Amino acid sequence: MGKIRELFSDTLVYGISSVVARFINYLLVPFYTKYFDPAAYGVIGLIYGAIIFLNVLFTFGMESSYLRYGVDREKARNVFRTIQVALLCGASLLIALSWLMKPLLASLVGLEPDSDIVQAQSSFFSSPFSLFYMMLGILWIDALSLVPFAELRLIRKTWTYAFIRLFNVVINVSLNLYLVIIAGWGIEAVLFSNLVASLAAAALLFGFTAHMYRGRWDPKLLRRVLWFGLPYIPAGLAHAVNEVLGRFAVNNMPHDTVSRLYGDHYTADDMTGIFNACYKMSVFMLLAVQMFRMAWLPFFMRQSGSEDARKTYAEVFTWFNIAAAVVFITVGIFVEQIVRIRIPFLDGTLIDARYWSGLSIVPWLLMAYWFQGWFLNFIAGVFIKEKMWYLAGVTLAGALITITGNLLLVPVYGMQGAAWVTLTCFFSMAMLMYMLTQKFYRVPYNMLKNFGVLVFSGLAVAFSNGFSSTETPFFESLLAKMLLFVLCLLIISVVAYYELNRRPPVKKSVN
Repeated sequence: MGKIRELFSDTLVYGISSVVARFINYLLVPFYTKYFDPAAYGVIGLIYGAIIFLNVLFTFGMESSYLRYGVDREKARNVFRTIQVALLCGASLLIALSWLMKPLLASLVGLEPDSDIVQAQSSFFSSPFSLFYMMLGILWIDALSLVPFAELRLIRKTWTYAFIRLFNVVINVSLNLYLVIIAGWGIEAVLFSNLVASLAAAALLFGFTAHMYRGRWDPKLLRRVLWFGLPYIPAGLAHAVNEVLGRFAVNNMPHDTVSRLYGDHYTADDMTGIFNACYKMSVFMLLAVQMFRMAWLPFFMRQSGSEDARKTYAEVFTWFNIAAAVVFITVGIFVEQIVRIRIPFLDGTLIDARYWSGLSIVPWLLMAYWFQGWFLNFIAGVFIKEKMWYLAGVTLAGALITITGNLLLVPVYGMQGAAWVTLTCFFSMAMLMYMLTQKFYRVPYNMLKNFGVLVFSGLAVAFSNGFSSTETPFFESLLAKMLLFVLCLLIISVVAYYELNRRPPVKKSVN
């Protein structure tokens, strides 16, 4: 358990910083849903969806390349400088290309010059293109911050990493509050605040990693890191499609579908905002997965040379599922109560009541991110054996599922269809990655037991729907859900106790 404790320690530090950062950042959700109408919030969702997508092109897999080759500390400075120069040139070239393609790219994220929504909600910058320029600035700065952040993770400077992340979030949130409430800005405050916060974090990162720039530019090394990282472009683009296509599909729902499912008083822009706000409720599972990812990638590379590495990976998978089950059950059972939490000084709830019609998608999205966590567990073999094209193939398959599913289901089922597609995509990717990696890097996962944990959690949340506060009095609903929640925690605690105390003999796997 010593190695598991090391992973848990790093995950806890990343988790504390991520939890606090996400919590502070999440305060913007009730803030945005109070001050911006659903259509305007939908535009914000589309812009950040584009950032997720374009970030893949701006970084072209170099974070993973640095985690793979920067582990050799004798050559780490050369790797750092070589990758940073490549990122600087690549990101600058993409900025120039994006500027040339400005009218097309801006229209894809709802920033047309004649956009009524943007004009109505933007009061400081007169042109929607100014929002587009700020979006590009965020992408450029974040690309150059990628490897310095990876260096802090690789050398286990977890508290420094946590401080800079929190510093970034505090600046972002504080500026948002000031610019909207006091200065009277519109949605342009969202991107401007993000841009300033990213710049401040980049300056701090340079201070902590300046010595790494003393390395030597190495063209041979560049070819090697590109060969390792370039498969991340199709993989990353496919992952971005899986992550954000749903909100674009909802934004393009036919008016007949919107009227049939939600009423004539809604538009597709409104439903995009509602979908985006309710999607944020899955942040609790996403947070658990991301804090695990931050510690997991450097951890399994450090452990890859040990004799019991595969046994350790199997144990990590089991403990990940126990933790994910707690998150899923907690949020899934109490989602109606969570969104009603009053926010001090805002005179509003966690998510404004105008957005509650989309809460039914939350359990599906929580489980989708749970399967994303499975996918992350299973990629250890891909990294260790340097078979990165497997990663590209699996994520491309997921993208095909996402595109096809959204085209077929969203026009019929609306937001619910988009949520079902997201779950199907991440489940398929996880299972494909499991089957492929077991062929060349076998890990003794107990899949039956871990599927059991997931199915039990899903049934518990489904059963809790019978206690919906829309059908029963609020306090009766809350009491019934609390009793169910306590029962579920007791069962999960028994499973965790069993895992902690069992010591079965494990046969060594053969490659």
